[in-house]
Amino acid sequence: MVTNHASIKRNGVQDFVTLRTTAAIITAFSLFMAWFFITTDELTYEVWRGLFTGLGMKVFTFATLVAIMFHVRVGLWQVLTDYVKATGLRAVIQFVLNLVAFVYVLVGLFVLWGI
Repeated sequence: MVTNHASIKRNGVQDFVTLRTTAAIITAFSLFMAWFFITTDELTYEVWRGLFTGLGMKVFTFATLVAIMFHVRVGLWQVLTDYVKATGLRAVIQFVLNLVAFVYVLVGLFVLWGI
């Protein structure tokens, strides 16, 4: 029996939707932060801490961190597939960079919930 290996892993539509969705989340967070910096007269530690103590902001920030991780995973897979032809080297590079992205999310989680 012949199976379609493309359907087992990922396909172009899934990557397209993932990239567009994560880009929308990252853009929304960036625009919100830009609005916050523009509209805040005096930025102090108390104001900054007050922004991130609310549950909504913690969830929004964590969702953005996860979106960045997925965006990085798909983008790096596409770039490395195009430019790194050695399968073993590409697998190692992908593993290390995906691990770095995951650690980035974990550190962000600990920082967010430590406030």
